[in-house]
Amino acid sequence: MRSFNQAIESVEMYSPAEERFNRRRRTVGLFLAPAVMAALWLAPLPLDGPAHRMAAIMGLVVVLWVSEALPMAVTAILGPVLAVVLRVADARAALASFADPIIFLFIGSFILAEAMFVHGVDRRIAYTALSWKFVGHSAPRLLLVYSAVATGLSMWISNTATTAMMFPIGLALVSHLMQSGPKDEASRTAVRRFALGLMLTTSFAASVGGMATPVGTPPNLIGIGMLERITGTRISFFTWMAIGVPLVLVLFTVLMVLFTVTTTRGVRMLEGGAELVRAEKRKLGPLSAAERNVLLAFGVTVLLWTLPGLLALVGLDASPFSREYQRAVPEGVAAMIGALLLFLLPVDWRVRRFTLTWDEAVRIDWGIVLLYGGGLALGALAFQTGLAEALGKGITAWLPSKTSLTLTVIFTGSAILLSEATSNTASANMIVPVAIAVAQAAGVRAVEPALGATLGASMGFMMPISTAPNAIVYSSGFIPITAMMRFGIVLDVVAFVAIVTLVMLLGPVLIP
Repeated sequence: MRSFNQAIESVEMYSPAEERFNRRRRTVGLFLAPAVMAALWLAPLPLDGPAHRMAAIMGLVVVLWVSEALPMAVTAILGPVLAVVLRVADARAALASFADPIIFLFIGSFILAEAMFVHGVDRRIAYTALSWKFVGHSAPRLLLVYSAVATGLSMWISNTATTAMMFPIGLALVSHLMQSGPKDEASRTAVRRFALGLMLTTSFAASVGGMATPVGTPPNLIGIGMLERITGTRISFFTWMAIGVPLVLVLFTVLMVLFTVTTTRGVRMLEGGAELVRAEKRKLGPLSAAERNVLLAFGVTVLLWTLPGLLALVGLDASPFSREYQRAVPEGVAAMIGALLLFLLPVDWRVRRFTLTWDEAVRIDWGIVLLYGGGLALGALAFQTGLAEALGKGITAWLPSKTSLTLTVIFTGSAILLSEATSNTASANMIVPVAIAVAQAAGVRAVEPALGATLGASMGFMMPISTAPNAIVYSSGFIPITAMMRFGIVLDVVAFVAIVTLVMLLGPVLIP
């Protein structure tokens, strides 16, 4: 049975030209990062000792993250370690963020997602949806359902894992069309155009869906964690969804209109395509005990996550039960309860076999967990040393307008641009604390600029190097780089407008 990472490695690759670019970028980063650190260390900056040293460390970390000269998780650990060695903070303060409660929200949700993958729950959901009679022989309806599955799954498991799972399904459908459809050039051109749309929506829909819930993609939890840790603003699971779900619906609608109009003309799914999907579903057999257990654990976790919001909807958010519940079962604890259920629900009691083994559980992406912890630690240290305050005042002095709307526009756009050049997690780690610092220096609420930066960091549609999902689908050979850039920039612009609009409209109402 393959893990998420094994599935991703089996399909993710870059072209020779991109590999050469990445190698050069990493080489430049190895030499540039210490040079930037030395320059900042020696520069006569108007900062006291700890803040000055922290600025040098941040310069090193940012270059390493953008260039990916070191594994990003290694860079995330390097920053706090250097902060201790260079006497910016003691070890307890520098490393405390690695045990932040949101770290356990990460771990619990990753374990639940791994269980879905190990026992094929995600594949069953996909094949069940695609074998729906509604799909029939219609290419637009196939694209709609296929993309909806990718979007729905990525709300709860990572966009990379969702893409890795959907990618071979999409390839099988395209292969069937090419082998079984008409052989004239016009028909083959239509199929290739449809293949382009199906592959791109595999990646784009997964990236869009991740914004709907806090656990859908790491930047969401980074933004939530930094707002709570730095400003004391708490965003609940349900509150995030109240902003994220409308945003996903808007972007999904645009995605479907764009690709339906441009890539489905002249394509008709043959009966064999539907049969191919039904055959794959039959291979899965009836729902197994392990699958039922995974669905039960997942359902319990989602209920625990959303119960405070449901109580608020019926006017019971101020009740003693609601207050006690939120203290007793915060989101991180709810995620761990769901994960622990996987080790307690039996698959075969006679041989004491349970739903998930520890060997399976430890396959989760610990690098992302460390990257989050390191980013949170660096953000906290920047504020504790006064570096963030100085940076915020410096940037604010250059801004012609210092309103909440202006800052939200600036940091949403900056996050989207940065996410095209480096990972969305690293982008959020770099942009969100700056957004908070500038907002505080300008004397406006930090929530809206920070949310804009957080959501903007989940974009990155234009290049294969922007996100792992893009790299996965680019390896199919059906996507010219110009096509990815053309469609990607449209979605970046639409997402920018949608994020700024929804954050400004819903943020003050939902997060007073």
